Amino acid sequence: MKNLGFLLASTFLTAGWSARAQDINEAFNISNTHVLGTARSIGFGNVLGSVGGDFSAISENPAGLGVYRSSEISITPSMKTDASSSVYQGNTVTASNTLMNMNHFGVVFTNAPKGKRYERRAWKTVSFAFGMNKTADFNRDYVYSGKNTTSSMTQTFASDANLNPGNDSTPGTLAFLGYQSYLVNDTNGRFYTAVPFAGGINQQKAVQQRGGINEYVIALAGNYKEKILLGVTIGLPVVNYQVNSTYTESVSAGNANNPYNFSSFTYGNSLNVTGSGINLKLGAIWKFGDFFRLGASFHSPTYYNLSEDFTPYLTSFVGGNAYSVTNAQYPIGSHFDYSLVSPWKSILSGTFIIKSLGFVTADYEYEDFSTMRYAFPSGVDALSGSSFQAEETDMNQKISSTYKAVSNFRVGGEIKLGKSFMVRAGAGYYGNPYQSSQPSVQRVDMSAGLGFHFHHFFTDLGVMHSTYKVTTQPYTIDYTGLAPGTPVAPSPQATVSYALNNMAWTIGFKF
Repeated sequence: MKNLGFLLASTFLTAGWSARAQDINEAFNISNTHVLGTARSIGFGNVLGSVGGDFSAISENPAGLGVYRSSEISITPSMKTDASSSVYQGNTVTASNTLMNMNHFGVVFTNAPKGKRYERRAWKTVSFAFGMNKTADFNRDYVYSGKNTTSSMTQTFASDANLNPGNDSTPGTLAFLGYQSYLVNDTNGRFYTAVPFAGGINQQKAVQQRGGINEYVIALAGNYKEKILLGVTIGLPVVNYQVNSTYTESVSAGNANNPYNFSSFTYGNSLNVTGSGINLKLGAIWKFGDFFRLGASFHSPTYYNLSEDFTPYLTSFVGGNAYSVTNAQYPIGSHFDYSLVSPWKSILSGTFIIKSLGFVTADYEYEDFSTMRYAFPSGVDALSGSSFQAEETDMNQKISSTYKAVSNFRVGGEIKLGKSFMVRAGAGYYGNPYQSSQPSVQRVDMSAGLGFHFHHFFTDLGVMHSTYKVTTQPYTIDYTGLAPGTPVAPSPQATVSYALNNMAWTIGFKF
């Protein structure tokens, strides 16, 4: 996953029963991009800041295009497997899936004169390229479940009803959701959950995430006097992001104190985000003799125009009857168009060339996720009654107070064994983007690869193994809205550990 392409486990209830699902997690998921790359670049850890000569570099440091001495066409299909292990209430659940992807395809056209013409020219080579690099992979599954005797999600419904009189009859609110499904009852003007959690209830959340970001690129680079390489890339990322989530509570065996005859409920949603954006990448590589290169690149923010369809539903079984609350029964516009601006990014890199033997290279990357920004359309939200601008301001303030800048590090190398055979390895560390220690997300990558390069044909194999942990909560409760004396319990928390493998195969031809 080059994304945390790497998708965070977000809770779908914290924003309420909403027709839109924009939240700070979604902003991060779409903004946190890294090139998945060719099999060659994967093999040495996608350390692309100063090596060059690889199509993936176009989306990291476009000056790397100036290393080319011939034209080429290449393609990289890949297979991704992911496995998750979730711990919740002392219970462990695993999930996994395997999917095929296309990491990249591209064409490079290089003008590189030979002989005396090469010696006379100040611009030794000029290269133009276009194609696609995958910069985020959202494919991920996870499930967690366990028994809870201290709280229920339905307490959030009751709290909303008590704190906001009239919400029980106002579509689009948590109180309405709970009251219409008979999960919340009222007595003498106070609202209470009908779920007998003190006697034990089974809770489960299952999430299936799919999609990714494919960045279509147009790049130009040149080599000036074998001293400095300069490049520019126009990136046109296309977003395709789907999430299907379900959360279930059911009465556990042996729960004798069940006055409302609660059986179970399931709350779920289907989220689909599509759209496109534009960005600019500028890069330079300085050559210090034949043995050392220093690279620097700057990525502008990406300006996205996005469309979202969000379809929530709830079904419950209480008192021997089935109830359902859906968008069809209580029409709520589930389509929303909006914009998102991702952070800018900078990369510094150095490469030591071991002539005829290979290279060792390292990247330092800086990105400030607190600068992500939503832009909503003008007008009034018919659901909440507030202006879209007020909601935009609130969301952006939450982003600023939740996220921070990160420093990422990558190191890799390649060794030539013979004239045409290469062995590669790499590693990467990606810092925690959150200001607080919980949640905390830190990813570690380990890579390896092989290459076979001949005069007009080349093929590479690469694999990257990524591990990280995510902490997530199925719900949080505002206890000020519950009856006095209600025991305050910490919100339940799940820890999801991921192990991801991206295996790629590149085929290319030089001409």
